Amino acid sequence: MNKTILIREPGNIEYINQEIPVPKKDEALLKLLYGGICGSDLGTYRGTFVYSSYPRIPGHEFSAEIVEIGPNDKGLKKGMVVTANPYFNCRECYSCTRGLVNCCMDNQTMGAQRDGAFSQYITMPVDRIYAGKGLSAKTLALIEPFCISYHGVKRAKVQQGENVLIIGSGTIGVLAMVAAKLFGANVYVSDTQQEKLNYALQLGADGAILNDSPENFTAKVNEITKGNGFDVTIEAVGLPSTFQNCIDAAAFGGRVVLIGIAKQNLDFNFTVIQKKELTVLGSRNAIKEDFEQLIDIVGGGKVDLEKIVTNVYSANDAVQAFADFDKNAGNMLKVILQF
Repeated sequence: MNKTILIREPGNIEYINQEIPVPKKDEALLKLLYGGICGSDLGTYRGTFVYSSYPRIPGHEFSAEIVEIGPNDKGLKKGMVVTANPYFNCRECYSCTRGLVNCCMDNQTMGAQRDGAFSQYITMPVDRIYAGKGLSAKTLALIEPFCISYHGVKRAKVQQGENVLIIGSGTIGVLAMVAAKLFGANVYVSDTQQEKLNYALQLGADGAILNDSPENFTAKVNEITKGNGFDVTIEAVGLPSTFQNCIDAAAFGGRVVLIGIAKQNLDFNFTVIQKKELTVLGSRNAIKEDFEQLIDIVGGGKVDLEKIVTNVYSANDAVQAFADFDKNAGNMLKVILQF
């Protein structure tokens, strides 16, 4: 049988047994090795994620071993350790026909709009699978969240020597910091949790802003930038207040990138966008090139992704892992399951 983690409804997670799936034409059968619990998975568990529907198998950050695969032109073979692109695009909408597959109008991300990877065995289209090139299975499971952050930083066109502020020091925020450092920026991270800021500093952030009050936040931004504001601000939380922080902290002529996902509305004086001549960008998912580039970058030793892992659970303890993460999200950075 195929033991599978299922979120039946908010707060209700359980195991079910399914049949091992049979790969269709141009698909491979994969055996899960590691899976990361994403903020969206936690949001599905809590009932707060905007794209959630139920029941839902969570999971889209994973590594796996190829169990069965047909002839292909990617050099993929049985026994290889791989990761995969979990964003399924329709191939027919206006976005897809222009090559903007990451923002497909009918996008279905595993674990969100369609069932995810948290089963012992899954099938994946061969064209979505990427060879691990010698990376460990644990590291490969962290490539997808790094891609989300890296894609947002690329959207911002971060340049050498620029001052960048990341709002939010969860996994995506910390990895956005790491990505911006790869482009040569001076990167600061802001959060309401000092412990998470400490993780960011340990992983290479140039400085941290404890956002414990609007006055302190503004004072610290002005101190760091000499009153000029940040060249780039990146929102990695998904709250109206943190988007407002990004707008307020951006320099005149700055760029603002929104990665975080929210259900709430924001009422603000949008004239500031005109006044500052801000460039405001959305960033959704990632693309094939992001996966390929980051597998090479991490494989080249420039980034040790496993440093972001704070908690590892057996997949058999997934119910406990979700409950613990729900209660202790402020001091747990990256939580992964070992299958």
